[in-house]
Amino acid sequence: MSTGTRGGVVAAEWTKLSSVRSTWWTALAGLLVTAAGTGQLAIYVANGNTNDDPADNAGVVTVGTVLIDSVEMTQYVVLALGLLAITSEFTSGTIRTTLQCTPSRGRVLLGKAVVAGAVTFALGLLLGGVGALVARPVLGEWGSAPAADTIGDIVAVAVYLALIGVLALGLGAALRSAVLTITVLLATLMIVPLSLQEPDIDVLTRIADVFPGVAGGHFLSGDAAPYPSLVGLLLLAGWAGAALLLGRVALRRRDA
Repeated sequence: MSTGTRGGVVAAEWTKLSSVRSTWWTALAGLLVTAAGTGQLAIYVANGNTNDDPADNAGVVTVGTVLIDSVEMTQYVVLALGLLAITSEFTSGTIRTTLQCTPSRGRVLLGKAVVAGAVTFALGLLLGGVGALVARPVLGEWGSAPAADTIGDIVAVAVYLALIGVLALGLGAALRSAVLTITVLLATLMIVPLSLQEPDIDVLTRIADVFPGVAGGHFLSGDAAPYPSLVGLLLLAGWAGAALLLGRVALRRRDA
């Protein structure tokens, strides 16, 4: 039966994503990594403030700061949802059935992007809430959790993870392999920017600042330099959009 309408495509993609065990196992892994990561970072803050080394003293930090720091690890679990939404179909061969039901490859990819973005955003809200609940009691007197700021940080984390999920989807559509996609994502989000920043050469650092992971970090931290946080968000959204465009071109040019 055809699912060619936009609503039908989105519904079909949600059914596929929610009916496979890997989606729920990935969500559970994200919860565990978030709880462990925020708990560990909160312990570091508390211990640093109470040991004998004044260089470790971070003072009172917000729960949102701990949560944002934990995203560096959590993101690699969450982006699996985005890439598996497409690469699993290439691996199993079900992409042929999908394209028979909806011949428009652009519409298929858009439907997947809507579902992947919505799911990773919702999961990001859940992870943010769990991370805040774990970090606050561990920080004790060395933590604060102003309601408006904490909610804002949780929403920012969810937006970041949603865009990273869409970025992973687009690259997955272009590369077709989960292993190759995760390798490229690791290089793009972490390895290449760190390599550019390491020499501490201004021009290389400026190049690193436009990579998605670094731009997303500036957005999450609310930085004013080297550009406002909104610019970081737009840069990250641009990477996600470019990845989707690349995926669409690859889907149109190659057989399923």
